[in-house]
Parts: sequence; C-alpha cells; structure tokens
Amino acid sequence: MPPPLQPPRRAAGASDWKAAVAALSGGLTADAPAPDTVADSPEARTTMGLLFELREQTPRSADRWRGATAVRASATRPRAGAYRLGVRPVLRSDSGKWVKSTITWSNVGYQLNRLNLNVEQHRWFCQFVPLHRVDRPVYNGQDTEWLYLDEFESPLLWHLLAEAVRLGIGLAGSHKDAQVTVGTTATVQLDAALTSTALTLSPVLTIDGRAHPVGDAGSIGAHGVYTYALGANPAIVLAPSAAPLSAEQRTLLGSAGPSGLVVPAGEVDEFLRGYYPTLRRGVPVTSTDASIEFPPPPPPVLVHTVSFEPKQAVRLDWQWQGDRDEEAETELLGRVADAVPGLPAPADPDAPTVTLTGLPAAEYTDKSLPRLGEVAGLRVDLVGAKPDYRELTATPQLIVTTVETEKRDWFDLGVLVKIDGRSIPFDPIFRALAKGRKKLLLVDNSYLSLTQPVFDRLRDLIDEARALQEWETGLRINRHQASLWSDFEDLADETEQAVSWRAAVGGLLRLERADTEAAGEADAADAAALPGATPLPAGLNATLRPYQVAGFEWLAFLWDHGLGGILADDMGLGKTLQTLALLSHAVQQSAGPQTGSSVSAGSLPHGPFLIVAPTSVVSNWLTEAARFTPNLRVGSVSSTQATSGRPLAEQAEGLDVLVTSYALFRLDAPAYQAHGWAGLILDEAQFVKNRTSQLHRAARDLDVPFKLAVTGTPMENNLLELWALFSIVAPGLFPSARRFTEEYLRPAERKVRSQGELIERLRRRIRPLMLRRTKDVVARDLPAKQEQVLRVELDPRHREIYDTFLQRERQKLLGLMEDLEANRFIVFRSITLLRMLSLDASLVDDEYADVPSSKLDALIEQLDEVVAEGHRALIFSQFTSYLALAAARLEKRGIRYSYLDGGTTDRPAVIDEFKTGDAPVFLISLKAGGFGLNLTEADYVFLLDPWWNPASESQAIDRTHRIGQTKNVMVYRLVAADTIEEKVMALKDSKAKLVQAVLDDDAVFAQSLTADDIRGLLEP
Repeated sequence: MPPPLQPPRRAAGASDWKAAVAALSGGLTADAPAPDTVADSPEARTTMGLLFELREQTPRSADRWRGATAVRASATRPRAGAYRLGVRPVLRSDSGKWVKSTITWSNVGYQLNRLNLNVEQHRWFCQFVPLHRVDRPVYNGQDTEWLYLDEFESPLLWHLLAEAVRLGIGLAGSHKDAQVTVGTTATVQLDAALTSTALTLSPVLTIDGRAHPVGDAGSIGAHGVYTYALGANPAIVLAPSAAPLSAEQRTLLGSAGPSGLVVPAGEVDEFLRGYYPTLRRGVPVTSTDASIEFPPPPPPVLVHTVSFEPKQAVRLDWQWQGDRDEEAETELLGRVADAVPGLPAPADPDAPTVTLTGLPAAEYTDKSLPRLGEVAGLRVDLVGAKPDYRELTATPQLIVTTVETEKRDWFDLGVLVKIDGRSIPFDPIFRALAKGRKKLLLVDNSYLSLTQPVFDRLRDLIDEARALQEWETGLRINRHQASLWSDFEDLADETEQAVSWRAAVGGLLRLERADTEAAGEADAADAAALPGATPLPAGLNATLRPYQVAGFEWLAFLWDHGLGGILADDMGLGKTLQTLALLSHAVQQSAGPQTGSSVSAGSLPHGPFLIVAPTSVVSNWLTEAARFTPNLRVGSVSSTQATSGRPLAEQAEGLDVLVTSYALFRLDAPAYQAHGWAGLILDEAQFVKNRTSQLHRAARDLDVPFKLAVTGTPMENNLLELWALFSIVAPGLFPSARRFTEEYLRPAERKVRSQGELIERLRRRIRPLMLRRTKDVVARDLPAKQEQVLRVELDPRHREIYDTFLQRERQKLLGLMEDLEANRFIVFRSITLLRMLSLDASLVDDEYADVPSSKLDALIEQLDEVVAEGHRALIFSQFTSYLALAAARLEKRGIRYSYLDGGTTDRPAVIDEFKTGDAPVFLISLKAGGFGLNLTEADYVFLLDPWWNPASESQAIDRTHRIGQTKNVMVYRLVAADTIEEKVMALKDSKAKLVQAVLDDDAVFAQSLTADDIRGLLEP
C-alpha cells in the first residue's frame, strides 16, 4: 500500500512526488462549530438580502483571548488564518443600500413585525439556520452574526439559493462593488500532461466550463465549491458540484502551493501501477491534451469469508479487493445472485456482518457454498472446521399411540418419526410445524424437509389443534377437536388408538342412518319435520306459513335430540321467526307442563339461550322477540364486562334469551365460555365461516348442549365454509378440513368420473342437519323478480385511462400468480384498483375528477323514470366513495335520498326514515346492507358494481324481494363494458354453481378464487 501523504504546500520535484501523491490521496476534513437557531414569524414588507463575506479566521492563543474570532479578508493585509465564506442577513435601506441594522441570525426569528419584514423572505431566512445545522452539534458561540457555508452539509442549500432569487432576496458582497454569482455545475479534478521529462498532475477547478484558481477556492460541505477574488474587482462565485466531493478533492481546494505534482519520466510506470489506481478513486484524473493513456482498472475481486462458530453458527463477511468498478461489480454480483438467489447479506464492504444460526447455517453450508465456489471472480475463504451438514431425504414413517388421561377432555399422544433408520421424537417436529417452519435441524447436524406430504397433513392438523402453549406438559389432543385423532390415525403407519373419543360423534352417524332409513326415499330433514309432530308453543304471536311450521318442527326435533344444525332458508323466508318459535318451545318444554303466559325464572336447566348476531342486527332480535314471543324474557349485551363494570352472569340473570354481538362475543370469549347456556344461536352465521379466526374458535369451543347456525348463505365461496359451520354445530360430522378437501374438493378439481357420487354423498351427510328452502319453491306467492344487466360504455377519456392502468397492473401481477397465497394482498389490491377505475376514474386519483362517469349518467337516466313513475329504489355499491359521488349527483338532480354505510351511527333511525318517509332512493353500502334489513317499500334495485360472490348480491336484492313484498321487483346490474367488471360477472356465474351443486342441484362445484380466475380477470 502507498504511504499516507500530506496535502502539497510546495513544488513536488523528482524526489518527493510519491509523498505528495499519497498526501493528496489521504485527504483530511475539519469539524466546525454549528450556528444558532431561528424561529418562524408572520408577514412584513422590508426587502431582505443575504450578505456574503470572505472571512479570515483568527483562532485564540495564549496572548489573544478576547475580541473577534474572524475578520474580513483583505488583499492588502498578509494572510494569517484560514479563509471561510460567511453569510448573514441584511436589509435594504431607503437609499437602496444593504445595511446590517440590528438583525442577526440569532434574532431574525423575532424581527418580523418590528422591522416590517417581507413575510416570504423572512420565512426563507428562518429556514436557513435549521438547514445549516443539519448533522452538526448545537452550541452557542461568540460569532453569532455569521454562518459559514463551508460547514453547510445539506445539498438543499442550492434549492434555497434558487428560491432566494425567486423571492427577490438580494445576494450581495461586503466589499464595495463585489459581485456574487451562483453557478450551475462545478468540477474538481487533476489534469495529466506527459512530456519527455516528466508527468505533471495539475489541479483544475471549473465552474460552468470556466477555469478558476484552486488556491482561491473552498468547499461547501461535500456538495459544492466557491471561489473568490479580492482587490480591485472583488467577486464570489459558488456552485454545486457535479458529484459529491471526496476528501481528496476538498484537499485540493484552497491549496497555497504550486500548481501541480511532477513525476519524473523514469518513474511514470511505477506511478501508473502502484499509485494511480488509488489516486483515481479519490480524484478524477484526465488528460485534456491526450498525452497519456491511463491503464484500465483491474477487475474487482469479491472475497467471501465464512467462519464456522460454536452452536451451529456461521458468520458471513464480504469484502471487495482491488479497484472498485461499479459496472464490473454489478456483473459479478449478478453471477453470485444467479448461483445463490436470495443471499443472506449484500455483497458490500459497508454491509454489517451476518451470522446465520441453526437451519439457515446448515442449508447455507450444505447447498450454497458449493455453488458459490464455482463463481468466477468470487473467492471463498473458510475459517474453522466445516461441520458435516446433510439433508435427510427418505420418506418418513409415523408411529402413533394414544392413552386416555384422568381428565375427561384430554388424550395423551405418542408420535415417533423414523427417517433413514433414525428415530426422531415428534416434539421438535411438532414445534417446528406449529411455528410454520419449512425444515428442521437436528443436533447431529442433519436436517429434513417438513414440506413432505405427511408433514403437510400434520401441519393442517396443528392448525386445528390448540395453541402451542397448551402442549407444554406433553403432546395432548382435546376432544373438542372433532376428529384430530382420526387424522393422525390416517397418517400413521402404525397406530394404537383410544376409542372413547369416537363415542362422542358415533351417535350422530347412527342418527343419520336411522333418519335416512325411516324416511326411505324422502328427504331426512322433511321426515324430521312431519306435520303435527310438535305443537307450536303457546303464546306465539304469529301465523306461520306451512314451510315455517315445517321448519319449526325440524328445529324442535334437533333440540329434543340434543343435536345441532344449520337453518339455511333463503333470505326473506322468516328464519328469525322460526328460531324464536323454537326458543319459546324449548323454554316451555323445560318448564314442564306449564303453558301459561309466563315461564318461571331459571326454568332452563343450563341457563338462558345465547344469540350471537352482527351488531346492527342485535336490536332487531329484541324487536322481533317482543313482537312474536312476548312471553320470553329477552335481554342484550351492549358492551364488554370491562366497559360496563357488570359481570356477564349478572346481565344474563333471570333471562330466557341473551343477545350479544359477534364483536363482544369474541372480546369476552372467556366469560361466555365460563357461563352456562341452554344453547347457542349464531345469526348470520357466515361471520364464523373462517375456520382459522378467533371468532370461529370461540363459537366452536363454547361448551353448550345445543348449537344452531342461522344463515341464508351457508356457503359463499367454497365448501370449506360449509365445513366450518358444521365443525361448530355438529363436530365430528366431517373428520377434518384436510380429509374434507381430499374427499370432496380435490376429486372435483380433477373431474373424476365419480364426481356425481361425491356430491350425492356430501348432500346425504348434511341432509339431516341442514334445512334449506328457496323462495321459488316455498314462497310462490311472492311477486316476480326480473333481473337485467345494463352494459355501459366508458367515455373515451375514461377508456384510455382504464386501458393504461390495466396494462400496468397486468405486467405487475402476472408474475405473482405462481404463489397466489403469498401475494394475495398485492393481487387483490390491484384488482380492487381496476374495479374502482371501472366505476369512476376519480376514485383512483383526484386529477381525473373532470373525466365523465358514464355509469352515473346511466344510473341517473334510469332513476329519472323510476322516480317519475312513483317507484322507490335501493342503490348498492361496495365502495362508499362511489356512493358519495352518486349522492352528489342525486343532490344536483334534486332527488331526495337516504344513506347507509358501515359508518352510520344511528342505523335504525336511517332505516326508519326511508321506510316511513317519502325519499324515493336509498343509497346503501353492500357490507352495511347485506343483512338485517327488510325494505319491501322499494321495488327497484340497482347494483352499481358486480362482485364474484353471488351470495352477497343475492342478499342485497333480497332486502326488498322477501315476504311482505307486493310489487314486482326489478333488478339492474350496471356493468362497465370491456372492463374487469364483465370478467367478474362471468366469474360470479361460475361461483354460483358451487352453492347450487351442494344445496340445490347436482351441478359441478368449484373451489374458491384461484390464480386462473385472477388471470382471467386481467385478460384484455
């Protein structure tokens, strides 16, 4: 390495050029004190200026300890200290001169009103001091009048100076007639000239192409330079540098020595080989006269040091050797990335050392290092003994045993895994699976993949099992996990099973067979609800339709046998009334032969019934109960125990029915679990369809003798949602989500010949425990419902914007389809953007506010006729921002409307306003209006944006097409032509087959939204 050198101060001759070059390469920087702060202030009028002055520093000494720390530089006075470029605020006097007045950097923030300053200019000065202080210590010095640009570390200075010109802030010099100029670009470099006797390296400073002496110059931070001229024609020129200045470049500025470095002709080769590569990294070196050709830099070498440490740890270091070359380094890094994608550390010497432990260390050593050793330009150095990491690849074998414990709900599990002749306890495998790990490292440095099919099944089982901390005393299975042991049994090569858990679900299977045999060819649910089988409860204040009587009898059958089920009647057929009839029957039955007008307190042996419903529907249950079953004592919970200060048991005391919301049920799950209940009713039970959610687990784990799910949409997207509901109301009917998928979904995907048999088997298993009737079968007296799709052409400007966004999103998303689950959030965000753009371009960006919305034009055109003829309409959209645009158009048209979305605070009042008022239009968000509404006052429905979930649209339409409607219902779907909305319509039709296949007919059923579905949505 060349020796460290000092900046040149005298001519560099043949004997000392090496030291001079080294000094130039070593470059030093100096710290400088930071200025004081300023504050902000309001408007004024006096013009302000920025005064520039070259100031000579006068540092303290033993015999000079007071007085100024710097004085104005002078051409007539010998220079005794370093020069720095100072600036301070000044004001323009009435005579047009710049005067210091009393304004300084320390008080400028307080002078706005007193000195009648220009507001914008004053604000500029208040910004100057904080920006000057960036990355500098804050302290108060004696020289408070001046700030030094030499210390200005922020390159935003140049933006400030440009802004000063715009604001009319004068840039003045303190010398008479001094000129202050701000240039555009400055460069600092060495110019090489080779003669027959020597190589001369001369420092060159240029500003906007004009050369300036480097001796009369200084640096402004690392981002700019200034030059000065004293004497008869004083001038100051400053400009930003073309690139950040190195320490070596800054050393060249202000040098008082001769103009160049001289390398004797005989030593030029030595300079080029040993010193030039180091020098050029700090200072650009050129040859304007082309008298010398510099050698190309050697290619860089990337050294990768791998240190093997105790406890299965590997430390990784990266370091470049040789001359740095961005293009060559980028190419080498590309080869490294191709060899080992996703390196655990960036190949940069400034990057921190990375230490891998455990499995990542093993995989890196076993898989990555051999590939890295083959990369040209990369050197791998190993430190320490390399462990013998190796992967076990044989197919695992499982041995499973169970032993009953003294606790009724628990079984001990013993699981042993054998791979390549090694016995591996299940506990470390279980913990790795529970934490979502893909591989497992063992103590003997071997490791195995957990992504094999057998472990995939175990991972599914663990998703159903209790949290990891529940297993701290050993591996156990809870009886509430409906068939977890059965799934272990399916996976195991050897088992020794406990059979007591089977008794908990065996009765369900026997009952299914008994019901089917008793019914013969008839539907088992109908056989369970024979006319007259169970009398209606006394005090029921309603006249039930025949299908509602049959529904009540079926519910009573489940209650009497201690079975759970799903009441899945179509929307608008009175599921709430049938459920209230059951509750009244159960309360009266528990009270004995008494059938009077009231039921004694505490008549239900297990406590009151618990109804869990969406927050917006809780009040509806209270209203309907008071109307149809006044004999029931019904109460509700409006807040958590912590908020109300009342224990749940106290709130439920003396009631027959307690109604709460899903949110409160989830938040106070332990309290609900601790209280005794006669049964659990889940209204709008699609809220618990997600089998991995806390809400689902709370409903599933609630220990009650009877559970009923009430929903018109037991399945919205895929069959696993139906499985999730049955796992709550009838645990054990289906053994596990994994087996359910294997037995039904995957064969359907493969389109096997036995698909029809699979569907029939599924319907046969759910038949006794789910009752579903559709309006077209049991409510034929309902008026007709006509549906029509209105295809809307986009405005040309709207079309151009949509097509541009579509192409951009297609390019972004199609590469993410291979791993849809990992990228689902990004994919759906882009799809949502395209759906919003199909509606109105301004929903995506306000700059498109003037782009016409063809769909709103079509809506208003339809509404004009609807309103004129005295009809009333419901308008649905999933986007509240679009509903706001529709509301604005209605207001402009003079059409009165009501409005409901998820943020509506008084939902009942808004609904009543529409039902009892005369506003012809009701704007409703699809989420807020999907359930709990009876709006038969309207007979027109407009769906502004389609969705691929047919159940959501059906629920919206059935707000008006339900029992009590006397008019024909007209449904219009507004679809933007040649957009993603048409793709959504096609996809929605295919998804509708899923519900029809299992619940209504034998059509082919599909899975949830797939990568192919999304690719179809993005087709142009």
